[in-house]
Amino acid sequence: MKMRHSFMTAVVVGGAIAGIVDIGAASAINGFIDPLRICRVIAAGLIGLKAARAGGLETAALGAALQAGMGILIALIYNIGAAVLPMLRRHWLPAGLAFGIPVFIVMTYIVVPLSAVGGGMPAFTAVQAMNLVAMLVFGVIIAWFGRAKA
Repeated sequence: MKMRHSFMTAVVVGGAIAGIVDIGAASAINGFIDPLRICRVIAAGLIGLKAARAGGLETAALGAALQAGMGILIALIYNIGAAVLPMLRRHWLPAGLAFGIPVFIVMTYIVVPLSAVGGGMPAFTAVQAMNLVAMLVFGVIIAWFGRAKA
């Protein structure tokens, strides 16, 4: 069965687009704050909150690059799984929705708490529920790029 996109296109383009859409989702979830501010917060995971708050466009660019990189890495994981389990390509919508759940869990309860931002384990609140929905969309975007050709 031929794929609609090549493996590399599915990983790089799908991951980058999912990451960019996620920046927009984070902006909306947080009251439509400036997406550049969201990017600086992402950069804070690497350089710390104080440095990120003091940073400008370069810090936002770092955050955007980190977000795209994470999206690409997450898309790589999904597409390797889909190469092993072709049903993930054929049933991309439910697979993408399901994939969004572990992405949410790993990002919320492992990556962010262990980053330079820290903050410990967040409670599951309405904001976290919105973040979960954003990760479901993230998973669907990645799965769409890796879907099988009809």
